[in-house]
Amino acid sequence: MAPIRTLFAIEFAKPSRAVLPDGLRARYDGNLSFPHAPVERPYLIANFVSTLDGVVSFNSPGQSEGAQISDSNEEDRFIMGLLRASADAVVVGSGTLQAAGPQGSWLPESVFPAAKDLYRSYRTEVLRKPEYPLVVIVTGTGGLDLSSVVFHTPRTRVLILTTEQGKQRLSQSGSEALASVEVKALSTAETLISPSAILTLLRQEAGVELLLHEAGPTLFGEFLAGGFVDELFLTVAPQIAGRVAAHPRPGLVANVQFSPATAPWWKLLSAKSAADYLFLRYQVRDRST
Repeated sequence: MAPIRTLFAIEFAKPSRAVLPDGLRARYDGNLSFPHAPVERPYLIANFVSTLDGVVSFNSPGQSEGAQISDSNEEDRFIMGLLRASADAVVVGSGTLQAAGPQGSWLPESVFPAAKDLYRSYRTEVLRKPEYPLVVIVTGTGGLDLSSVVFHTPRTRVLILTTEQGKQRLSQSGSEALASVEVKALSTAETLISPSAILTLLRQEAGVELLLHEAGPTLFGEFLAGGFVDELFLTVAPQIAGRVAAHPRPGLVANVQFSPATAPWWKLLSAKSAADYLFLRYQVRDRST
């Protein structure tokens, strides 16, 4: 792993999270803290890796993950693991689950095993959290492969948020036999699940204060359009992917379009680098200011 160097950083005046322990602080070249969560919902941070021309997925069979964009960059994976270790819960969509394949999981050490012990001690001894974050999977149809590793990982809790139809389908697939899996229906519609309903449930029923969004551009766009995204961690990988109309490659946001009057603006909180990669952290600006 190449050294991560901080180029610019703003510290929060009153963070809600403790200081990183020395081992993680040295690797990250600084502290990582977050503001307190709003009363009504979790504080939501999102994590993406993008090419120089804004592509977040090659959108090809077997090559749709961020790993192809980042070239499995160690520093990017370390930061991804650090964000997972900081969060109370990680939310993904069914498309992300499918792209990750049957071995996909959202444990901190699954992306950067070398820091497994550091992540674990940070969560359990500093943050006083359970060993692993809650994994939240959003699916309108309930079409999930329940044999995937994420549903059978010891000490990992999984919450599937779906529709009434999706809950019935999951029940028929054997979800009720999975001890660590809970299924909740948030909508009677065929596929529609409100981001607001998701966040309210996670805050009020699951006690989630810091939520990490690792879903794809469509679900991210829905949360962004609702005004629910507080921060964006963006790794910029030094490659250009290109696009053609016949085979679209998504950017950060899909199926949402803003006008000049409504487009969210962001404040740069930190910029870090390692070799030819940039690691940027943004906080959304208050539109009223």
